[in-house]
Amino acid sequence: MTADDPQKHIATLERALQSASHELQSTHHELESAHHELQSAYHKLHWANLVIEKHEAQIRLLEERLRQRRIQLLGPYSETLSDLQLELLAEEEPTVTRDEVEAESRREPLPPRERKPHPGRKPLPETLPRIEQVIACAEPNCKSCGAATSLIGYDESEVLDHEPARWFVRVTKREKRACGKCSSVAMPELAPRIVEKGLASDTVIINTVIAKYCDHLPLYRQQAILEREAGVEISRATLDGWVMRVGELLTPIVSAMRRDLLSASYLQADETTVPVQMHDQRGSDHQAYLWQYGKPGGETVFEFQLGRGREGPSKFLGAWEGILQTDGYQAYDGIGGPKMVHVGCWAHARESERRRSDQHGHADGRLVFGRSPRARATPG
Repeated sequence: MTADDPQKHIATLERALQSASHELQSTHHELESAHHELQSAYHKLHWANLVIEKHEAQIRLLEERLRQRRIQLLGPYSETLSDLQLELLAEEEPTVTRDEVEAESRREPLPPRERKPHPGRKPLPETLPRIEQVIACAEPNCKSCGAATSLIGYDESEVLDHEPARWFVRVTKREKRACGKCSSVAMPELAPRIVEKGLASDTVIINTVIAKYCDHLPLYRQQAILEREAGVEISRATLDGWVMRVGELLTPIVSAMRRDLLSASYLQADETTVPVQMHDQRGSDHQAYLWQYGKPGGETVFEFQLGRGREGPSKFLGAWEGILQTDGYQAYDGIGGPKMVHVGCWAHARESERRRSDQHGHADGRLVFGRSPRARATPG
């Protein structure tokens, strides 16, 4: 071995070391690149999972909407139909088999259904007055021989007729008598009227209220009818004033009905919406509420409130203590006296539990009630 051999060996080792260092750096860069690619793939996978969860939630929402739609179309009583029954009803009717056709052909024919004789036209009520109209023969003599004929009877037929309302102006004249001795003047008092010094009589006002609430005829249509049939233009505000005045006169009756209701030990309450035109000219009706209070077989009182807050039932019931049956609306909680018992009904309980089961994925049909000293469920 020559003297420069160790130098060559050292140079060779240095080159090998440099090559290994380059390879190590290259491997490090490859590892970093692979790490970045793995992180990118992880983020893409996480995003894909989020998209899948979103799509699954949308699918569950659409399936729930479809189920609700099937209930509306195919199941008027949703408690009696399960999801499986709805699926069966939604599918097309299966085709019949050959055996079913042969069995149907061997079946005895059904006997013909007996048709009951038509009872004929119902007679008109005997309570209606009869106005007779006699139609005489045009020729009193016989058309065949010319001899004089005699009346042997009538052929009668009845039809329901109507005489249109007759509008007129009632003129009331009160006598004025003067005393020749003391010059005093006496005059009888007018009978009390619904609207004092009003344009319409009590009969017209009462008919307006009956037409509005019994026949559901709005005031603007009654306004047009008055103008068309009587030739009198009366503003809708005046008609509304008539209705309000009748309501004021009926207030003592409503108060007596309320006192009679509050003397009972069991009441039912509910509320319903009613649109109201406000004076602020917002362009849309305000949603007010009619609160209903009643007892089975007894009176029912409707109280108007602009809102759906607890103030309405709290003011109406006061310190009443009894059994109050309502739906699940929270405004009925905490009202009445300390001994009042608030009960619900099975129909609202089933519907509430069904919705809760749908939201949480439980459809076993069991009802769960929280125990409360002032709340219980009863058949509604």
